[in-house]
Amino acid sequence: MFSKLFGRKPAAPDKPKAPEIMGLYLGGSFELDELKLKMLIPGLVIESCTPSQLIQAVGDAPLDSGGNLLRFYTDDEGFLQVVTDGGLTENHITDVKLWHFYDTKTIGSDAQWQDCLDNLISQPTYELEGHTYTRVWDAVGDNSPPVAVTETTYEQDGDVSKTDQFMMLYERPLEDDRFESLLVAGEEKIVNNNKDRCLVISTGFDVLPTDIQING
Repeated sequence: MFSKLFGRKPAAPDKPKAPEIMGLYLGGSFELDELKLKMLIPGLVIESCTPSQLIQAVGDAPLDSGGNLLRFYTDDEGFLQVVTDGGLTENHITDVKLWHFYDTKTIGSDAQWQDCLDNLISQPTYELEGHTYTRVWDAVGDNSPPVAVTETTYEQDGDVSKTDQFMMLYERPLEDDRFESLLVAGEEKIVNNNKDRCLVISTGFDVLPTDIQING
């Protein structure tokens, strides 16, 4: 009653909050071990990697296994990906990788999209810049379909969106028992009632929690 008399507006509902883990959060930043980067980069597809990175968006995709796929998108044209199992604390982390976008291609027709899902995303091996990557997520039987997740993405301006992703993970061996990973994903997002589809290729490598320093 009093709010009507004095013209006070009701409080706006709270906006969805982006998930946080390892001290990583939307709008925050982190530093990577520069010495380790200098040792790694020559053997990778990417030509450079910025040690200091600002988190500009955060993605969260629940997994069928009961875990979560968390992505902290940065200003270095990539994302730090944290995989958890059974919870959203540091004790539940099973994998941390730093990814960089290699290529994005627009998919313009339903036929092209279906071909990506059926033939292109998941193959026994994948060739990139003269390197052969072997499929990691093999299913029982002859076919290994892409793994499907729905990612909710939180941006700094408060925008929240959802993207359906159909992914396959590949890897190739490097020196010192390391691997370079390759992620091939078909992404579908509804924009103004239209289907926005693309094929996204990213390369990445494992990161230890000790390799990351959180700023602030």
